[in-house]
Amino acid sequence: MATRQELLEKAEHFADSGELFNELSQLVARPTVSSDPAQSVAVNAYLDDVLRERFEAMGFSVTTDLNWQGSGNSFLVATRIEAQQYPTVLCYGHADVVDGQAGQWDAGRDPFELRADGDRWYGRGAADNKGQHLVNLKAIELILAEQGSLGFNITFLFEAGEEIGSPQLDEYAAAHREPLEADVFIASDGPRQSADKPTIFLGARGGATFELNVPLRQGGYHSGNWGGLLRNPATTLAGAIGTLVDGHGRIRVPELLPESLPDSVREVLAPVQVGQGKQDPEVAAGWADTSLSAAERLYGWNTLEVLAMNSADVQVPVNAIPGQARAVLQLRFVVGTNTGKIESAIRQALDDAGYSMVQLSMGQCFPASRIEPENPWVQWASNSLEETTGQPTTILPNIGGSLPNAVFESTLGLPTLWIPHSYPGCQQHGPNEHALESVLREGLQMMCGLFHDLGTRQDVPSASALASGKI
Repeated sequence: MATRQELLEKAEHFADSGELFNELSQLVARPTVSSDPAQSVAVNAYLDDVLRERFEAMGFSVTTDLNWQGSGNSFLVATRIEAQQYPTVLCYGHADVVDGQAGQWDAGRDPFELRADGDRWYGRGAADNKGQHLVNLKAIELILAEQGSLGFNITFLFEAGEEIGSPQLDEYAAAHREPLEADVFIASDGPRQSADKPTIFLGARGGATFELNVPLRQGGYHSGNWGGLLRNPATTLAGAIGTLVDGHGRIRVPELLPESLPDSVREVLAPVQVGQGKQDPEVAAGWADTSLSAAERLYGWNTLEVLAMNSADVQVPVNAIPGQARAVLQLRFVVGTNTGKIESAIRQALDDAGYSMVQLSMGQCFPASRIEPENPWVQWASNSLEETTGQPTTILPNIGGSLPNAVFESTLGLPTLWIPHSYPGCQQHGPNEHALESVLREGLQMMCGLFHDLGTRQDVPSASALASGKI
């Protein structure tokens, strides 16, 4: 049996030898763009060839469901059961990436060729999500190579459509409850709170996107001849938005907010500082709900943002009252928000303010979810990471963005721990996406330490519950 320290040294050597870069290069080179139907073969091959081969080499049993039920999403489930009495962990990753945006990367970089520039490894998927799931896979491979067994059971679920909204992931999980049964969910996606702070987050905010449309007339009318007589759709749109969120970012519709900020969430966010990274923009003073700290606004509360708006052509303005105006807004919300009332609350607020002519169209909505910070798995995992890194672990109740956490927390009923191996400035989804070598290296050590502890320590929450007969 390899010691914990020996595994950490193996992880360090693997990263420093260049092998981690080489393996990630092979994954990045596959253009697994889920939004492009022409790349569906590449996406499915990543599951059915690349990942299957790795898992079977580690003694996992593997099943794939390509284009499951015509959903446009494909799934892989890989399982290694060592003993029924052992705790079981469910891991997750996604094979797909967003469009490469070729030609828009700095220094002529090819999005599907991993390139190193100092600490930065540039390439599509380097951060989201290939670099992150490679770290977790490699940690399992290193442990098995050293000792031949894990000391726990593990299942990996991979999908091929996270970047297009994870179509039917929830339905797939519900239909496969038994093979996905576990004691805890541990996965890696999204960013750390900052590059130098190992982080565990416990869920994700939800999101509801909607469009406001003011289609008053075809074409424009001269602003001198008709100004003051015709309703201006742009002015109307601005006023309508202002009934929902004011010019200082404060949500004005109570139904679009949670009832309260739980004390447990406030407590874990108390030490968290945001916007401290070298490349982070300056946090705006006086913006949004200033009764909350910046961390509470980002991780514990709701925000309503205007994503896009237009009326006529701002690049070539003419002396005319435009005929139409449109805007796309998004509510990012936390657990405790009544999602069933979002549409009706927006409609009522617009009507009450005299904006019945503004059309409302709801778009994609994905749920918020998180586990309680007091869950025993949280402190257990935090202690493991701190033992590896020698520094405190930042605990976030949820990230500000969104992930399909509800599938695992709500549908499968698991405590959910996300341990990210990226950072806020990684530029995922845009040109110049990159991972930091230092974060991947530390992440590999953290996961080796965590998985070692899961297989050897006596204080594992699921093992304690089993021993006491509670489950």
